[in-house]
Amino acid sequence: MAIGRDLAGTLSPGDVVLLHGELGSGKTAFVKGLAEGLGIARDEVSSPTFTLVQEYRGGRLTLVHVDLYRLNDPREVDDLGLDEIAVDGVLAVEWADKLPPALRPPHAVVIHLTHGEADVRTIEISRTPGRGVSGLPGRPFADYSDR
Repeated sequence: MAIGRDLAGTLSPGDVVLLHGELGSGKTAFVKGLAEGLGIARDEVSSPTFTLVQEYRGGRLTLVHVDLYRLNDPREVDDLGLDEIAVDGVLAVEWADKLPPALRPPHAVVIHLTHGEADVRTIEISRTPGRGVSGLPGRPFADYSDR
């Protein structure tokens, strides 16, 4: 959550965050951190596995949280209209590997979460070509801990 919170400070309207990782790797926890960093109570954020899309307002930017886990047909993903939502806010997409190539944004923050031992997670953050990677404000990565 701490890294998501710090990343939120670097985001602008129209930014897209693509989250990749296995079940339980921390995608929703990361989005809770994003919400908190945008000024939205993290307790309001829940996994939109069944609703598919949740919108959270009241922060510096609106956060639109999408979960593609249950979608297996690219047409179902296309029907969500992801290219039209969150243009004035931030779009966070869990299970982003299910995005058809035609719907992948040209510029996005890409998050890969991987299970480690016990409660340890490895988080890789990159930006798609054309944006460059901006540093996160706050603590160095080695100091992040939710223990």
